[in-house]
Amino acid sequence: MAKYTDADCRLCRREGCKLFLKGERCLSGKCAMERRPTVPGQHGAQSARKKQSEYGMQLREKQKIKRYYGLLEKQFHATYETAERMKGNTGENLLQLLERRLDNVVYRMGLGESRAKCRQIVNHGHITVNGRVVDIPSFVVSAGDVVAVKEGHGDNGLFKELGKVKVTTPKWLEFDTKTLTGKINALPQRDDIDMRFAEHLVVELYSK
Repeated sequence: MAKYTDADCRLCRREGCKLFLKGERCLSGKCAMERRPTVPGQHGAQSARKKQSEYGMQLREKQKIKRYYGLLEKQFHATYETAERMKGNTGENLLQLLERRLDNVVYRMGLGESRAKCRQIVNHGHITVNGRVVDIPSFVVSAGDVVAVKEGHGDNGLFKELGKVKVTTPKWLEFDTKTLTGKINALPQRDDIDMRFAEHLVVELYSK
């Protein structure tokens, strides 16, 4: 399976914004975007001054969304195709599907300092959905689903960041820190997403 193995901070610098891929580090002075907010590479500073083409803007927006949620191209495009088949606005459908991914829900619950860590938590079988273990990070939750840490796994070292992670639980999701249980109260709406995205550019890119 393909996997990104380079430094995560390079992705933030390439997209010109914080993607919060390193947890608490992204909120500190050690963040690469604080120390060196230029495009990585020998000609990074020069690249930032160049005027982007329409295609360039569309590509960068796709890359930003894809990297924010931690997906590779094949996964992202498959999610887009699903969004396209749904009723309503394709761009908003895309973001809603990404928010409903189990690894993202676990991250929104504050169980891990990054989405990458939350994918690991899901992969290792620590999470249940409606009482059944689900170890597929791309699993899409629905309204009314109950997502929880598997019984007996709450003292695992993977959850040592719990309480330290600065994550604001969105209104469509509730989480009980004592029982390590969350509930999907409703499907996420466009206004619930705290990152600035121009998702219509992704739709334009894939529609060519």
